[in-house]
Amino acid sequence: MEKPIYLKDSEDAKLFNELRKKVNQRVEAIPENRDLYIQIKAILLPLIYFGLYVFAILNAEKTWVYILSFVLMGISLVLIYLNLIHEAAHNNIYKSKRLNNLVLQIFDFVGANSYIWKKRHIASHHAYPNVDGWDTDIEQSGLLLIVPWVKAKGVQKYQHFFFFLVYPLYLFNWMFIRDFRDFFDKERVILKTQGAIPAKEKIKMVAYKLFYFFYQIAVPVLFFKVSVGLALGGWFLQVIAASIFALFVLLPLHPLPDNAFPKLDEKNGLPFSWLHHQFEVTNDLKENNWFVRNVLGNFNFHVAHHLFPNYSYLYYNEITEEIEEFAREHHLAYKRFPIFTALGKHVDLLKQNANNAYYILEE
Repeated sequence: MEKPIYLKDSEDAKLFNELRKKVNQRVEAIPENRDLYIQIKAILLPLIYFGLYVFAILNAEKTWVYILSFVLMGISLVLIYLNLIHEAAHNNIYKSKRLNNLVLQIFDFVGANSYIWKKRHIASHHAYPNVDGWDTDIEQSGLLLIVPWVKAKGVQKYQHFFFFLVYPLYLFNWMFIRDFRDFFDKERVILKTQGAIPAKEKIKMVAYKLFYFFYQIAVPVLFFKVSVGLALGGWFLQVIAASIFALFVLLPLHPLPDNAFPKLDEKNGLPFSWLHHQFEVTNDLKENNWFVRNVLGNFNFHVAHHLFPNYSYLYYNEITEEIEEFAREHHLAYKRFPIFTALGKHVDLLKQNANNAYYILEE
């Protein structure tokens, strides 16, 4: 199938070259190598995650210590994703691709799959954000409808009443369903963006999944006399905590009613140039403090990431200043909301889609 084609606009190409020059000059003027801080995190954060695991099983006789440790593992898992996995996929931690791939493989040890996630993120989400049928991040599940111009059916008409029950199960779906479907279901979006998945990657995926469940659940039961109920409960709460935390950070950045979900024309063409597309489908968050910048991986500055993914998040504060000023000068659709406003807007999107507001407006 032919891939989507961005609108050709020579003026927009010149605009982006101008913006890129400004951004490059701004970053080059920063004296220190900030990526060193991420390299420290590449050691520290995995040590925290697995340190909490060891602490939990060595204190298994204290139920509350075991459960709390696993819940904190869920929080640290998301921090590993935001600060390390995401940056390693873009080769932003080390100059060496081999070292970045080594960091990326941490994902395999925590229940996900580094191979297919990188494919999803780079070849699908970054290539065609918010484009139905091409962006895996908005691939429809059947339960929840994200794309406004797809008509709601069945339970989707009531999604705004029960979404809060579904979202905490986000990572369970990822671990048990999504990864397997992306590897073995020929109808999945990811297979449009790349060739056949090598057999060795399929074997590795299954092997890592088995190892993950072995050390998370079987090891505490078999070797540390943890009850089956406690082992399952601790692991379950870890994944619930990670799901809620991850979606709290990720949901406010693309799937909002203020952002476009561009439709392909009959020739597989998109309505915007690449530059305009990134502004139309992405928004930033207003929160900008030490915690957001250094703990949450600067996901508040998401427009900067889509325009300049080759820079690590530690430079996004300055890059965003350049983007914001440039957008004002050239009337680009730069959007920035407080996080709770953005989360509320996401709920509004679910309500609108459930009520088929797009079709009502069209009529």
